[in-house]
Amino acid sequence: MTFKLGAGTGSFSALLRASTVAAAVALGAATVCAQETVKIGFIGPLSGGNAQQGLSARNGFQLAIDQANKAGLPFKLEAVILDDAANPQTGVAAALKLTNDPQVAAATGHWNSGVALATIQVFQRANVPFIVWGAISPKIIERNNPMISRVVTTLVNTNEPLAKWAAESVGKKIAIVSDTSDYGFANSQNFSKFYKAAGGSIVAAEAVPVGTTDFRALLTKVKGSAPDAIYFGGVVTEAGLVRQQMVELGMTIPMIGVDGFHDAEFIKIAGAAAEGTVSGIVKEKGNPQLEKLTKDYQAANFAEPATTYTKNAYDSANIIVEAIKKAGTKDKAAIAKAIRETQYDGAMGHTSFDENGQTKLPVELELRTVKNGAWTTR
Repeated sequence: MTFKLGAGTGSFSALLRASTVAAAVALGAATVCAQETVKIGFIGPLSGGNAQQGLSARNGFQLAIDQANKAGLPFKLEAVILDDAANPQTGVAAALKLTNDPQVAAATGHWNSGVALATIQVFQRANVPFIVWGAISPKIIERNNPMISRVVTTLVNTNEPLAKWAAESVGKKIAIVSDTSDYGFANSQNFSKFYKAAGGSIVAAEAVPVGTTDFRALLTKVKGSAPDAIYFGGVVTEAGLVRQQMVELGMTIPMIGVDGFHDAEFIKIAGAAAEGTVSGIVKEKGNPQLEKLTKDYQAANFAEPATTYTKNAYDSANIIVEAIKKAGTKDKAAIAKAIRETQYDGAMGHTSFDENGQTKLPVELELRTVKNGAWTTR
């Protein structure tokens, strides 16, 4: 039996094509709607005296997420940005918020070592991969927690060459002033060890709680030991006050330290007294990725200027994204493993991790001095 299509054939074909197109559109819409959302967390000091570091790092993180979303991923990334206020308790609350959200595949965080030391236990228990972008205490990665990695070098890497330089170029007698945080203690301990090994002598050592504002009595005591310089183990606000009050007391000797107070805010707090202060930081080495990041950051018109931590958080976010692309979105242990296996050429240079999750990025010390109201290379 043969069936013939008559005059209605064109109408039927048109209807068939319309139905096919409608089905395709519906399928495409469903695909878009069904695209998986994967959250990546960021934690840093977005308020308080250390906010400049956290805000610039947050911007680098956000830029990486925005660029990754524009690159056509098979999933959509959502940034979850939280403030730790440079406070361990606030940091733990932020870490708990992230780890209690099943959509958070991984996170990066912290400028303050004390905060990082408090939160890494949270990420470990929750089995959520975590990359440290700024905190430099050696304790953070010493237990080889497979969930924890770090892109920044430790304070050991900067204190050792700084101590050798100080013994050779500043003098053989140094007094130490620090805060009592894990960061302050570790800096003071390591500088002292390396300075003594280089032939120097620690003539005084004083420590005060974070938040101290009046150092005059302490500095008067230290002044009596006639040091060639004061090493400060701490961060921006206290460092600025120490330097300001040193000058008020007629202490013309230099103040030195590592990158904890290498910040424009230090100069604002110390004022004219900041002149001559020396900070040993990890030397940034130019590469095409860093140059691109610098241009992209400027084009994004962020309110805050970039700092050295912008690139750290930027690379951390990109390493996480690459790990998720490799391991998938569901298995967080596999994501952590993929992070540890990273061979990533980014704005920081070539990042890879050792068996403890510590970056193997080589360190070259750069000395910066405050001159004419700005940090300049010596």
